[in-house]
Amino acid sequence: MQAISDQLVADLSGLRFAPPVSFVYNPLEYARGAWDLLLERFGAAPKEVLFLGMNPGPFGMAQTGIPFGEVSLVRDWMGISLPVGRPEREHPKRPILGFEHTRSEVSGARLWGWARARFGEPERFFERFFVANYCPLVFLEESGRNRTPDKLPAVEKEALFAACDRALRATVTYFAPRWVIGVGVFAEGRALAAVGDMEVKIGRILHPSPASPMANRGWAAQAERQLRELGIDL
Repeated sequence: MQAISDQLVADLSGLRFAPPVSFVYNPLEYARGAWDLLLERFGAAPKEVLFLGMNPGPFGMAQTGIPFGEVSLVRDWMGISLPVGRPEREHPKRPILGFEHTRSEVSGARLWGWARARFGEPERFFERFFVANYCPLVFLEESGRNRTPDKLPAVEKEALFAACDRALRATVTYFAPRWVIGVGVFAEGRALAAVGDMEVKIGRILHPSPASPMANRGWAAQAERQLRELGIDL
């Protein structure tokens, strides 16, 4: 998996993004130590289910290097807390403070909080499951507003998605999961586009974002029901 990450970083390094995107962070570069430690501890193949997110949140993976990486859960539940560098250009309203960051990543608190509540120890969760992001980049507008990859212009998405599709195919080959579960509609769509022709089933669960009224009405219970309806036994 480290080689897959290295190749993705190389493939993305030459891409440029026009306004309204003003800052681009890649935590696979400046927070790579935490990601590598996650892979070392919990990244053994195969996995039954690969959960796929969209891209890092500014208070989650952007800070910790871990997908949906709510600081307290990465540090206290996964036992990962390493020094984190900084991007070359940093938005003054979105500083990278690493594991010193105090703002909660709600989506990550919900997803990893569910994993802790359901499975107890992280080893039990990662024995069957892994969580990755489709795109590792954070896109910030001049105001500091987060801009998601689906909002990029078509010409920028074409090059970005080509690199991320290759990485996802390599990740699925590595983990050999029975299921790729998109966390939200976008991730499911990219899974279908990138690995729909591979020996893997594709499904979707509700995204845990606080911007989703449905997710704010008991996300964990809804996600579990969706997983069971797909035939994934918890």
